[in-house]
Amino acid sequence: MLSYVIVGSGYRSQYFARVARRYPGLFRALYLCRSMEKATWIEEQTGVKATTSAEECEAFHPDFIVIAVDRGHVADETIKWAEKGYPVVTETPAGDTLEKLEALWKLKKEKNARIVCCEQYHRQPLLAAGLKAVRDGVIGTPSSAYLSFLHDYHAASLMRRMLLTQPGEAYTLRGMRLPNPVTETDSRGGAIMDGRVKQALRDMLVVSFASGKTAVYDFESVQYRSYIRSRHLTVRGDRGEWTDNLILAPDKENRPIRQYLTPEIPEAYRCLDTQELRDRRRAWQAELAPDTVQDEYAIAAMLLDMESYLSGGASPYPLEEALDDAYFWLLAQEAVKTPWQEIVSRNMNWHQ
Repeated sequence: MLSYVIVGSGYRSQYFARVARRYPGLFRALYLCRSMEKATWIEEQTGVKATTSAEECEAFHPDFIVIAVDRGHVADETIKWAEKGYPVVTETPAGDTLEKLEALWKLKKEKNARIVCCEQYHRQPLLAAGLKAVRDGVIGTPSSAYLSFLHDYHAASLMRRMLLTQPGEAYTLRGMRLPNPVTETDSRGGAIMDGRVKQALRDMLVVSFASGKTAVYDFESVQYRSYIRSRHLTVRGDRGEWTDNLILAPDKENRPIRQYLTPEIPEAYRCLDTQELRDRRRAWQAELAPDTVQDEYAIAAMLLDMESYLSGGASPYPLEEALDDAYFWLLAQEAVKTPWQEIVSRNMNWHQ
């Protein structure tokens, strides 16, 4: 059984608590909160014990520390616990400035810090099925992608996998940010029914890789929670395309076929399958709509892989990739503030 301390008490931290409660034979967790008020509240919300004592957390003998604090402090907390010698699973993004990204890489190189970023979307069953089809060459060699599905660093992670780009491959960005009014219909707190209109922001980017592959990123801030805004992705290759939950490609006789993706759970993660997750995978949906159940499975799969990593195996999500994701986000913010001006990526230390 793997043990971990969750540093933080916000919305994302509760995913890690629910994973521990959903799979009690595989994981056990303890919260570290800033105040007794927060500790009491988070225990009531999650059913996972919480403390304000770092000493109590160390006495818990965690296999690793989960950093799930706000974006501006993720890197600071990661460095603090990694310098104590603990393996760390950090929330996304790994850091919110270039200096913090460089500091994380320096810590890994100089002190062999074990830092894993919990970028889990590519592990969701339907997305994993589509990415496998791309890797298997079902659509041929991918050359272009359209992504209106995830924001910023999450999109960067998925984009690389959709296009099979090379590690550290250079790219240029051009883009803009547009105001986009939309009626609010949903939120973390539940449905919104009063017809209020929000001035959402829509970011559009054109990404050109050194290999000649291209991607269009198109994301509006309400897309995660809206009944009137859908989410889509497409990756095109010379033998077909993957679009949402469909594969379009010719068969061996070059007859065009269309096939629905089948979201399966790999054998290594069958211990994480539940009836609720099976029901989700069986339910046909006209559009891509990953939900909390699939997200929790993806996080659990990453945490499960920590056992092998701690024994010398491969990282569930290498720090280099997480730094690339965050670096893309930083460049994207620069690109949308300077409409359609070319922003060029640099060769970073973690690419050496």
